[in-house]
Formats: sequence, structure tokens, C-alpha cells
Amino acid sequence: MKSHQSTQTMKPATAAKKLGVYLEATPAEFQTGVVSRAELNEFQADPPEWLRELRRNGPHPRPVVAAKLGVSISGLARGGVTDPLTTEQIETLLSNRPEWLEKERATQAEVRKEAARIKKKKAELDERTSGPHA
Repeated sequence: MKSHQSTQTMKPATAAKKLGVYLEATPAEFQTGVVSRAELNEFQADPPEWLRELRRNGPHPRPVVAAKLGVSISGLARGGVTDPLTTEQIETLLSNRPEWLEKERATQAEVRKEAARIKKKKAELDERTSGPHA
């Protein structure tokens, strides 16, 4: 008996998330269809012009905006940023440095610093407990 392997597909929202683009800014045929795993791989390996343009200029989804600004998604919300932003809008925020952005970037830096400290402490503890037993 032959094994039948079905093609893996995903909803456009899932594919857009994996591609790091804002779904509502994608072409209509992308938004209304389904995307196979092979198509997703092709988009990643050789992006069509619309995908290159979206990645370059946006509008970008919140996770991408947060990463480009160096803040958390929650930090965006606290700063009043709830809509997707274009690259130009992100660059304006980075050059103007509003107070909320400075505060959120400092908070994010502290979070990263604490995470690194915990990771180092855990690694040291693991090293001591998994060493050779004499």
C-alpha cells in the first residue's frame, strides 16, 4: 500500500507571520488563498517583488516594528503604537526619540541584561552539578 503524503498548507495569516509581513498589505490573491509549505519556502528563498517591497518599506506588523525600535510589543502599546508602521515612520521615531521610546528601550535593555545574568547563573550551576564525580 502506498503512503499518501498530503501537501502541508497554512492560512495566509500564518504565512504572513512567518514571512514577517503585515497581512493586510499583501496582494489580494495572497490574502484569500492558502500557502503550501513549498510556496512558503520559495517566498523565503526567492521573494517576489511585492514581498521585497513590504519588507523594505512596510507597513510592518507589530513584532517587526518592536524589533526595529528595540522595544517589546507591550512597550509599543504603552507608547500608544497600535497600528502597523512604515519604515519611514520607524526611522522618524528613532531620530526623534520620544520619551516613551527612550523609556521602553531602557526597560528592554534591563530585561535582556537580567535574562543574560540568569542564563549565566544557570550555566554555572549546571556546570557544577554535572561535573565529574570523584
